[in-house]
Amino acid sequence: MATLPIIIAPDPRLKVKCKPVETVDEAISVLMADMLETMYLAPGIGLAAPQVGITKRVIVVDATGKDDDPNPIKMANPKILSASDELWTYEEGCLSLPDHYAEVERPARIKVGFLDENNAPCELEAEDLLATCIQHEMDHLDGMLFVDHISALKRNMILRKLVKAKKLQAHDAAAE
Repeated sequence: MATLPIIIAPDPRLKVKCKPVETVDEAISVLMADMLETMYLAPGIGLAAPQVGITKRVIVVDATGKDDDPNPIKMANPKILSASDELWTYEEGCLSLPDHYAEVERPARIKVGFLDENNAPCELEAEDLLATCIQHEMDHLDGMLFVDHISALKRNMILRKLVKAKKLQAHDAAAE
C-alpha cells in the first residue's frame, strides 16, 4: 500500500466530474486500499478519488469513532437509491480544505448502491454521520465541495484563505 498526495483547493482537478469504474479490477482495488491508508494517516473519515488526482468514481469512508474498531467501506460507482426527507446538519470539514469547517444540511438517512472492492454489487443503509460522509465524498465525484453547499460569502472567504496559504507555502518552499 502507498500513501497518496491529497490535492488542496482551490484546484481545477477537484471540479472534474469523474468517470464510472467499468470493473473493480486489481488496479481499482489497490487504489481503494491506498486511498484508505491515505485517509487514515491524514486523518480523515472519507476520501474520494479526485482528491488524489484520479478521475474515477471511487470513494472510501470510515465514520467509526477513535475508540471503536475500524469499519472501512470501499465503494466504486456509488449511487443514492433513496434518501430521507428528514435532514441532518453537521459541521463538515474536508482533507482538501484543511482547517476549514462549515455546517451543511443533508438527508439524515440514505440507501446507497455500489460495487465493493471485489466487484460485487452491494447496498448499504446509512444514517447521520455515515450518511453525511458518504454524501460528502459522492459530491467530490461530481466536482462539488462542501463549500458549494454554503453561502457564497463564506465559500469565498474559505477559498481566499486557501489561496493565501498555498502562496505562502510556495514562497516558503522556494526560500529553502
